[in-house]
Amino acid sequence: MALQDQVVLVVGASSGIGRETAILFAREGCRVMAAARREDRLKALAADAPGIEITVADASSADEMDRLCGQTIKRFGKIDVMVYATGTNTPDRSMARLTPAIWDMMMGVNLNGAYYITQAVLPHMREARAGHLIYISSISGLVPDVSGAAYQAGKRGILGLAHAVRVEEKENGIRTCVVCPGLVETEILAKRPVRPTAEILAKALQPGDVAEMVLAVAKLPARAVVPELQILPTYL
Repeated sequence: MALQDQVVLVVGASSGIGRETAILFAREGCRVMAAARREDRLKALAADAPGIEITVADASSADEMDRLCGQTIKRFGKIDVMVYATGTNTPDRSMARLTPAIWDMMMGVNLNGAYYITQAVLPHMREARAGHLIYISSISGLVPDVSGAAYQAGKRGILGLAHAVRVEEKENGIRTCVVCPGLVETEILAKRPVRPTAEILAKALQPGDVAEMVLAVAKLPARAVVPELQILPTYL
């Protein structure tokens, strides 16, 4: 399906997978609104990819996600695709170090924000009888690992959110997809207690690999949906 003139909202577009996703959609002729907390990174994105519009917004704030949705609708008149690519982790991820404050921060970014922007855009998609919600989760949302209880809970929560929305909204023409990548070389790796070795990083996915998958899913015709998929480095 041609994406020319589709309106795409990318939440978490200042770096990594979100940044590459915004760029790929813009190259397809989409009208892209790129949102994140870091204004300097968004300005750099806009400079590298002219035509992408940017706005500063904190995904962990329901009010800011409502404002972001309204701003995008006002600017472009609709939202065809929403990509939620915001995510974080913490070095203090083990249960021995995890505190309620860290847990709340992790849930706010990794899960609550996905709900906030979803509930904001759904009324407009229902009215249009069409829409595609694409969420970046993680293989950690499917397979137990050492990424920490808060991270795994948030990423599994995105799966539950997306699947529930698809079941409830499919009669309204709304589709959802959850992309679960394995190791990707992004800034979040700096928040590991021990950074992966150069040998492992050489085998890791790149943000553009995941962005290409998001774009491929978005190109599917309205009669097709991919509820969930994995993309892994070949060494796994």
